[in-house]
Amino acid sequence: MSNRIQIQSSQRTFEAKADETVLAAALRQGIMLPYSCKNGTCASCSCTLVEGRVNYPYNRPAALEHQDLTQGRILACQAVANSNVLIEATEIAQVADIPVRKVPARVEQLDELTPDVRRIRLKLPRGMRMQFLAGQYIDILLPGGKRRAFSIASSPSEEDFIELHVKFVDGGGFTGHVFDGMQTGEILRLEGPLGMFFVRLNSPRPILMMGGGTGFAPLKAMIEDLIYAGDDRPITLYWGVRTESDLYADELIAEFDRKHPAFQYVPVLSEPDDQWSGRTGFVHDVLLEDHPDVSPFEIYMSGPPIMVHSARREFLQAGITEDHLHYDSFDFAPDIPPADGG
Repeated sequence: MSNRIQIQSSQRTFEAKADETVLAAALRQGIMLPYSCKNGTCASCSCTLVEGRVNYPYNRPAALEHQDLTQGRILACQAVANSNVLIEATEIAQVADIPVRKVPARVEQLDELTPDVRRIRLKLPRGMRMQFLAGQYIDILLPGGKRRAFSIASSPSEEDFIELHVKFVDGGGFTGHVFDGMQTGEILRLEGPLGMFFVRLNSPRPILMMGGGTGFAPLKAMIEDLIYAGDDRPITLYWGVRTESDLYADELIAEFDRKHPAFQYVPVLSEPDDQWSGRTGFVHDVLLEDHPDVSPFEIYMSGPPIMVHSARREFLQAGITEDHLHYDSFDFAPDIPPADGG
């Protein structure tokens, strides 16, 4: 038994199999809806249920707040249709023609950025290239059907390598291997590109970027892509970390400042020492101190779920609309993804 799902604005329809999520059904049939984490924690896939009924058999919609639910918002990555449904959702045409592929890659370089962050540079086989948009991510495919997601930290203009920034997570099987056993020459299997977090090159709006920890990685790719494209819109990067030693990209950020005519950088520490003279506190609070009205901007943010959720709520209250607010939530979860009906 299947149910019909229709998108109100475009009138496009697709069929969802029994127990298949709205997102899984759409992607299976070539309809690109926004998504990121696919486990219900980031709200990138939220849309409005206009008619019909859904339920959540896999994971509760943790990213939706009470106000979202009363307004009919659902999470497409977890919602399963119980009837024919009508939804209002944004369709992303820009990624529709980019194929998702499974490819091998060799660990070409492994660097320590901080004691708990490693940079991995992966090289694809000769003559093979992964097409992606700056900000998207890949899955590392592990034995037993497990997988771990990492944002691509390199720009699409970098043809030789795919760069990842990996933070050590206590109890994380793959991240533990990266820090304790990984060697150059090792072969990994990747699937990608994935996700709808990508830089909108056709927007005229000035850009605010906000990263928490290794949430800097996809923002790095976006900034490099904007510079490569000759996009001279103002970019302000807010990077929130615990201590000054966690700011692992000083030289690179100085290079952004040299190459882009309107680039600004605001590092923010949550646990500063007495020597720190810069901004402190929660990074989204600092951004709002500088920009109480965020309605004129395109905002990109990535990092821990608690940062993304808090910032999303406050940015919406400060004037941004959902179509100009783009985010990716770095939620550590077991190496097995939640069921998605597919």
